[in-house]
Amino acid sequence: MEYFRDLFISGLTKGSIYALIALGYTMVYGIIALINFAHGEIYMIGAFTALIASLILGQLGLAGWGLFLSVGLVAVLYSAMYGWTVEKIAYKPLRHASRLAPLISAIGMSIFLQNYVQLVQTPNFFTFPNLVPEISFLEGSTDVVNKTQLIIWLTTAALMAVLTFIIKCTRMGMAMRAVAQDKDMARLTGVNIDRVISTTFVLGSSLAAVGGLLIGCYMQQIDFYIGFLAGMKAFTAAVLGGIGSIPGAVLGAMVLGFAESFAAGYISSDYEDVVAFVLLILILIVRPGGLMGETQTQKV
Repeated sequence: MEYFRDLFISGLTKGSIYALIALGYTMVYGIIALINFAHGEIYMIGAFTALIASLILGQLGLAGWGLFLSVGLVAVLYSAMYGWTVEKIAYKPLRHASRLAPLISAIGMSIFLQNYVQLVQTPNFFTFPNLVPEISFLEGSTDVVNKTQLIIWLTTAALMAVLTFIIKCTRMGMAMRAVAQDKDMARLTGVNIDRVISTTFVLGSSLAAVGGLLIGCYMQQIDFYIGFLAGMKAFTAAVLGGIGSIPGAVLGAMVLGFAESFAAGYISSDYEDVVAFVLLILILIVRPGGLMGETQTQKV
């Protein structure tokens, strides 16, 4: 029973990280029907930014929650800037091009960012300090849930609530929903399409940056390649739940996280990635739109 509990906790932790990244994929696709394959690299840049910021701010005397929150803020702002810039450079000029052109541009931007960080930071692994401060009520129970796992869960839940509030209860959220439903009609009603798309990229990049900080604290090492595999798995989670659906992205991330954790525990860690993608194939065969996606009927 304890082994099952440990695997469940591990799966919930993985799923929470995947959810933070998958939301960026599903939000962008829901707005402009584009798969932003550079999103995983934004997550990686967020992790490196958090590492550099922690070293600088630590030297300035910050510690505890002040250091953790300050590092998170720096990572979010820097990654949001990257997300905004990527959208303006790689995607906006191709907004009215064929569907293949922005897809190739996204893949090219992913490769560029990956190699750019490799050249700047070297291909070596970097030790990442666990910046999560001690939590008093967890003392004596660290054998069940450690402080980093708890912060990952709470942060993910809090950000999901904030994102839901933004989308459901703000003017920008209303504009995002309008653009996702019908861009032309939204433009006719006065919605600034460019601003909505840029805001979507900024929000998605910010969530990915938080994921980068949290995974660095959890794994305590990062390298330039962490964005590729995490990005592919988060994209898988978004498709699994129903690409374009925010609740679907979270559900798909959790299903994927648990599938990987239990596959590694009961089968072999060598088959962890295989099980994840086999699960995707099986679900898409049964339900092509994903777990929470809507099946669209095309009239001829």
